[in-house]
Amino acid sequence: MRSTHTRTGEEKFWITLLWVGAVGVLVFLMAPILAIIPLSFNGGQFLTYPLQGFSLRWYAAFLTDPVWIRALRNSLIIGIVSTILATGLGTLASLGLVRAKFRGKGLVMAVLLSPMIVPVVITAVGFYLFFAPLGLTANYPGLILAHTVLAAPFVVISVTATLQGFDMNLARAAASLGADQVTTFRRVILPLIAPGVASGALFAFATSFDEVVVVLLVAGPEQRTLPREMFSGIRENISPTITAVATVLILFSTLLLIALEALRRRNERMRGLAG
Repeated sequence: MRSTHTRTGEEKFWITLLWVGAVGVLVFLMAPILAIIPLSFNGGQFLTYPLQGFSLRWYAAFLTDPVWIRALRNSLIIGIVSTILATGLGTLASLGLVRAKFRGKGLVMAVLLSPMIVPVVITAVGFYLFFAPLGLTANYPGLILAHTVLAAPFVVISVTATLQGFDMNLARAAASLGADQVTTFRRVILPLIAPGVASGALFAFATSFDEVVVVLLVAGPEQRTLPREMFSGIRENISPTITAVATVLILFSTLLLIALEALRRRNERMRGLAG
């Protein structure tokens, strides 16, 4: 039933003020990001306004420079592998925590989520002190393990939230029909929680792809990622190529957000059908 309440002048004023404030905050947050994009098409050598013509030279420099290509390759390799590991481990951890009942369950969940809470600098120092004696610094395995630890909590949160609406009677019914645990998970549980798993995987990949502090302490010269190369470029030699890389990352993050929104809507439709 449509509401027949008529807003008073005071209510309209506060609603308008709320909208103005929200738009103002949004513009304040987005302005630095939006200012970068035009600079990536600047034909000049300096990061200044007004632009000195339109040019794609900085994108060409990004795609042809071996240093940037290696950094992009490292980011993709580390991000994909750590996402696969984090998604698998996070999904299994979520299933165990949701289905099991034991003392200290909250403490285990807190430990799993601690990489999201503890400042990343402290986490990075901890990784370095723990990995250095094991020979896991300045190589890919150590960096992948570190990124997996940072990314896994996002999978745990996403999958756990999805499992809250999952009917465990479906798993019991599959077991009563003779399906083992692996078959039950693959044929019954996983298809229903797939949107949550996919959302967690996207968050995990974004976390790994954007991470720079851990890379500064754990990675070696051969494992320099894209954010690490941008950090070095800003400190040592400011080049407009950085704006082209930043624009690519902005586009990439936007696509991830669109994918996450699509997964969220699909999950809501599935819950509606299940209800």
